Amino acid sequence: MRKTGKQEFSVIVERDDEGYYIASVPALLGCHTQARSLDKLVVRVREAIELCLEVDGSGPASFEFVGVQRITV
Repeated sequence: MRKTGKQEFSVIVERDDEGYYIASVPALLGCHTQARSLDKLVVRVREAIELCLEVDGSGPASFEFVGVQRITV
C-alpha cells in the first residue's frame, strides 16, 4: 500500500571520471542511479526512491543526514 503523504530524502550527488552524475540516497539501502545530466538525474532518482519504497515497504532508515566532510590524507 502506498503512503499518501510526501516524504523528503537527502541525496548525495557525485560525478565520475566519464562525466556521469551518480545519486545515492543514504536513508534507503541500495537506492542509487546515474545519468548524463543533472536534470535527468533528478527524474531518475525520484523513480529510484519510489521503487525502493515500493519494494521495501518498511520505509526509510531512522537517521538524520548531517552532511559531507572532505578529508585530505
